[in-house]
Amino acid sequence: MSEARVRRVIGLMSGTSLDGIDAAFIETDGRGRVEPGPSLTMPYEPLFRERLRAVLGGKGDVAAVERDLTDAHAEAVNALVADRGVGPVDLVGFHGHTIMHRPREGRTWQIGDGARLAAATGIDVVNDFRSADVAAGGEGAPLVPLYHQALARSLPQPLAVLNLGGVANVTWIGFEGDVILAFDTGPGNAPIDDWMLHHTGRAVDADGACAARGKVNEDEIRRFLTDPYFDRLPPKSLDRDDFARFRPAGLGLEDGAATLTAMTAASVAAATRWFPERVERWLVTGGGRRNPVLMAMLAARLGAPVVAVEDVGWDGDALEAQAFAYLAVRALDGLPLSLPSTTGAHSPTLGGRLHRAR
Repeated sequence: MSEARVRRVIGLMSGTSLDGIDAAFIETDGRGRVEPGPSLTMPYEPLFRERLRAVLGGKGDVAAVERDLTDAHAEAVNALVADRGVGPVDLVGFHGHTIMHRPREGRTWQIGDGARLAAATGIDVVNDFRSADVAAGGEGAPLVPLYHQALARSLPQPLAVLNLGGVANVTWIGFEGDVILAFDTGPGNAPIDDWMLHHTGRAVDADGACAARGKVNEDEIRRFLTDPYFDRLPPKSLDRDDFARFRPAGLGLEDGAATLTAMTAASVAAATRWFPERVERWLVTGGGRRNPVLMAMLAARLGAPVVAVEDVGWDGDALEAQAFAYLAVRALDGLPLSLPSTTGAHSPTLGGRLHRAR
């Protein structure tokens, strides 16, 4: 059997936190070889962030936002190539931005025009990573676990990789890397960000400062944990706003921030009931790893070491973008992007749509 081709790939991710575009370069064969390279983050302008927020759920002028979103991704690709010296590039993995995710209704919608991006960058593009999985009965998320598995081959196992984005998801890796389980655990940063935006006009609790000054309302936590989602067998996934109804009532800024932060930690702890075996270490990626209050709450509720992925040499800012570069190569080579144990699809599922630049 011939050796798999190693490609030079840029991955792009626009996450549910609505903060901007992550672009990351890797060299990979889409299997066990991964060599991460330079990356960058291009924050969204405040006005565009609000336009993007306005089309969540498929409302408003989606086509105009999709066009401008695609052009912003082209700028990110071109900046990475020009400023970080990564050219030539063989392929781009373009996740787009999720504006609706309802897998139980057979619907998931990521905006982003792959053909327009290919034309703007002069590089072949793979997009539409999730719809084939949903069509195969899967949740369409999370899709990063196969990349986690590739990165973690040399690490002691079992371990858990927790992504704290707008929604939180976990990858359990065990039995010498041969078995993985993945699912959304519950809310991540989105409810905290929305709370802060509503009360302060700024969509972040920087360093968990508000939560640190507040008191957790345990009655709200108990009410939150009665949601039927936590009793559903994984794999399972969430839309960004599925837990919006649990915005604390009658609490001030700081107590509300503390309570919402504790909700995220409590939902991660509740997820451990589904693990085949207890993990000895949690590796945390996503923006939530920068919130020391959330990290401390996680450690207290999990009773295990909780560290940022940088502790094992990974780049938490680039990890998801790297994953879609990795998945783009797998899509091009006809390899599965998801497994029954990661999304609940009926079988290992192919995906992605190729757009040629020329």
